[in-house]
Amino acid sequence: MADTMRGVYTNLTDIRRRVFAEVATICYMAGSNPGWKAEYLDKRFEELPYEIIQGDIATHRESVFLERAIIEERIRLAMGMDLQGVDKPQSVSDGLEEAVVADSYYNPPLINVIKFACNSCEDNVYRVSSACQGCLAHPCIEICPKDAVSFKHGKAFIDHAKCVACGRCAQVCPYHAIHHHVRPCADACGMKAIGSDEHGRAEINYEKCVSCGQCLINCPFGAIADKSQIAQVIFSIVGGDEVIAIVAPAFVGQFGGKGNVGKLRGAFATLGFAGVEEVAIGADLCAIEEADMFLEEVPEKMPFMGTSCCPAWSAMAKMEFPEHKECISMALTPMVLTARMVRQNHPSAKIVFVGPCSAKKLEAMRESVRSEVDFVLTFEEMAGMMKAKGIDYLKLEDDNKSDFDIASEDGRNFAVAGGVANAVVNVIKERDPEREVKVFNAEGLAECRKMLRDATRGKYPGYLLEGMACPGGCVAGPGTLQAINKSAAAVKRYAKKSPHKHAVDNELRSLIHQLERAEDGVGGD
Repeated sequence: MADTMRGVYTNLTDIRRRVFAEVATICYMAGSNPGWKAEYLDKRFEELPYEIIQGDIATHRESVFLERAIIEERIRLAMGMDLQGVDKPQSVSDGLEEAVVADSYYNPPLINVIKFACNSCEDNVYRVSSACQGCLAHPCIEICPKDAVSFKHGKAFIDHAKCVACGRCAQVCPYHAIHHHVRPCADACGMKAIGSDEHGRAEINYEKCVSCGQCLINCPFGAIADKSQIAQVIFSIVGGDEVIAIVAPAFVGQFGGKGNVGKLRGAFATLGFAGVEEVAIGADLCAIEEADMFLEEVPEKMPFMGTSCCPAWSAMAKMEFPEHKECISMALTPMVLTARMVRQNHPSAKIVFVGPCSAKKLEAMRESVRSEVDFVLTFEEMAGMMKAKGIDYLKLEDDNKSDFDIASEDGRNFAVAGGVANAVVNVIKERDPEREVKVFNAEGLAECRKMLRDATRGKYPGYLLEGMACPGGCVAGPGTLQAINKSAAAVKRYAKKSPHKHAVDNELRSLIHQLERAEDGVGGD
């Protein structure tokens, strides 16, 4: 399913971002006054829904009380807390004291359905629209294998007690008058992890969910949201920790402009970060490691190799194709490689990955990664922090430093679909110019599944396979702020500015042996 709402600033966008900004504002203020933090937080978070939803007339829902209740739940998730529901008396700030500890981590589930915000959308249902002309041929009736279509009052009618949702009636209707209704979140879920509860509301099967986040950006009612660590990051900063941000390659243009790396450093310094590094450096190291693995193991030890940097794709592959899980690269992801590199010089620092991806939050929850990455924030959450501090990104001064010039063009292009495989192939060509490497890439988990199913059946012998859970690559992640095509173009423009073409040109390539995966299995699980 195409992400039709991306790049369109909707009421939902405004609400989501305002919650992040208001939560960040409160946390900055409370964190700078530890003596009255608990009391202040309780009071401010109780007041916040009334500040965001003012008056007594509902704007978008049937009741202003429902609107505020939904805001309360979004506030709790933004603070990393569990949903509270409405079936028992509870304050929006209940559990706050435990959640705002800088070293705390949210409890699963990461992706949550706010039940009373869900519209109980129909899923996989065919309905006849007013476009039906009651035609003489009525092919919809003739083709239905279950006699579920008849004529009533001169129009086609579908008996849903008989209908098996085969869709044949819709295919043959000359007026395209029969529509297939699907739940947007379920349609976007490549894992088929979303069903319905007894009331018809969306329900996530967490045994299948890989936290790709496509459901939360495709729900037009804002009923799905993930937990955040905004509060924990801010309290770590104001508490005096050395907090260093590592920023995913998809950052370009997310906060405005067409790159403006110098402005990025200025913005993060204003937020209180002690430093910021580009994860494209880790992408270079990842490309080198995966190229070496490919040369060593394909096809002698494995029939094909899949890339590992997308945690949602990697988790899906190992979950659904366990007999071929060894075919997915065990290389460290760019996030972990960059964190390890930073930690060499800053062993006591708190490291925050800032990127487009909700699945990275799931990756960072793994015990083997927790020692590397302390927090994960999306670009949207980071934009909330910037708004809380009154930062106008484009008005910041560019420091014109070239600290980031170390990452290659290929490493920076990891953010765009096809970029990972291209980077790995270019390293292989440097290592073995005579080696021909065939590549296939898939975008979206449904397509990734098809690619891997074909690979296990022998369709891609000796191939390098790139999987991306988000159609378009990381620039299409659920935590991004811009239209996908605009982001992809910005990334490519910035990538071309690098003085290094390929990963092997990176001056830090010698670090790969120091940062390689440990025996504990840290990789793209």
